[in-house]
Amino acid sequence: MRAIYKRELLSYFTAPLGYLMMIVYFVYYALMFIYCFKSGTPSVSSILSSSYMVTLFVSPILTMRLFSEERKQKTDQILFTSPVSITSVVLGKFFAAFTIFAIPTLFTVVYQFIFANYATLNWTGFISALIGTVLFGACLISIGTFISSLTENQLVAAIGSLAISLLLLMLDSFTSIINIDFLISISSFISFIGRYNTFIEGIFDLSNFIFFLSFTALFNFLTIRVQESRRWA
Repeated sequence: MRAIYKRELLSYFTAPLGYLMMIVYFVYYALMFIYCFKSGTPSVSSILSSSYMVTLFVSPILTMRLFSEERKQKTDQILFTSPVSITSVVLGKFFAAFTIFAIPTLFTVVYQFIFANYATLNWTGFISALIGTVLFGACLISIGTFISSLTENQLVAAIGSLAISLLLLMLDSFTSIINIDFLISISSFISFIGRYNTFIEGIFDLSNFIFFLSFTALFNFLTIRVQESRRWA
């Protein structure tokens, strides 16, 4: 897995994509930091609270090429015949994309230390918000990785990933309009925004932690199954 991870991570920086996606995050966090600093709201949790919108649009771009590009160029056959396991290939690619997302997100710790010089901060709440943001990003990246494994068209992969992620985020709104108890119960359980906001509010709920981890693991597992089916097709 390490070799796949290094290769994929390097590929992000041999083209402008990796730099561009990280710049988007750094610019967003910097602008939000300046706004919070000037408005007298020293809270990195406030900065992270709306970062899900950035991740919603960035994650499909980060993941669209992971498998679709190799499938189009037929280089995936090399991976299928190599001694590297499919699981290692999938996880290596997933963690490479996740790293591009995680680096600027974890950098917000610097902003927290800067704010700490001017006010007494709730570090527990910040850590909870940071964990929630990272887990949320991992979920969307796992969705994008899965969709990328289904098509050789990068644009289709990006649009499909965006559509599914957007559907999950808007699930609460849809069910409230339909107003069917059964669907509302399912929506409240799956509710990405509800679980994400719990972390942002500084409440570390183990069930939400397990949910996001399980969701990420599920989509990575589905990606592995797709690739295994293609390997033996």
